[in-house]
Amino acid sequence: MGERQRPEAEITRLKDGRTALAYKAENAVDMETGAIVAVTTHGGAAADTTTVEQTVLEAGVAVAGLIAEQTPDGECPVHVGGVEEVVADKGYHSNEVVRTMAQMEVRTYIAEPERGERRWEGKAAEQQAVYGNRRRIRGERGKRLQRQRGERIERNFAHQFDTGGMHRLYVRGMENVHKKLLIQAAACNLALLMRALYGAGKPKAAHDQAEEVLFVVWLLIIATENVWEDLFASVAPTVEVSPFTTGNDVVIWHPAKSDGLDTGC
Repeated sequence: MGERQRPEAEITRLKDGRTALAYKAENAVDMETGAIVAVTTHGGAAADTTTVEQTVLEAGVAVAGLIAEQTPDGECPVHVGGVEEVVADKGYHSNEVVRTMAQMEVRTYIAEPERGERRWEGKAAEQQAVYGNRRRIRGERGKRLQRQRGERIERNFAHQFDTGGMHRLYVRGMENVHKKLLIQAAACNLALLMRALYGAGKPKAAHDQAEEVLFVVWLLIIATENVWEDLFASVAPTVEVSPFTTGNDVVIWHPAKSDGLDTGC
């Protein structure tokens, strides 16, 4: 490691088998709105089970700061109990994690990996927490929350890292990396708010909507022209006498099939 490199970046294994110096970002996402509540940054080698507690605590602090906020109608939409449930994938499951969440009075819906037969001698608290989590994730609500987790959280990660280009950073130090992640999370929340207010969260979506509006206006203009043409045709008097008719009435020319369009010479 060079002198200018910060020690916070740690060696981690990528999905394709390669290794690289990296940081790990965790997001706490509201399951109802999809808004990012908290962002934490860790070294790339940090395990999920060692970082989830900090992320939940950060989310609890953020939610607690919004409990007293009121809407223009005078309502307080944030639950006074703060963070009461945690939904996560099986990478976050461990005896210590579910026991700690139970001590924090937070219900867990963490997918449990297959570990075979368990031994619980001297671990009564861990056993009770693990069995309670297992019972919840096997219920209908637990299954529904796991499906929503894949939709809410993975969508935010796609916006930040795929379309947002956050897979590779060009800043040094965890503090600067955390600032980049906070700005990206704020942009995701702003897009969510704009989508709720205006129906479009990104400029491309707004451009596509503008094209659709122009196309609808064009169709309305054509439909209006057709209606007026049909209306004028129904009220205007017509006379059909010969291939050419002149007079005060409307002139309509119906060439006979035998007449053709030549001079007859």
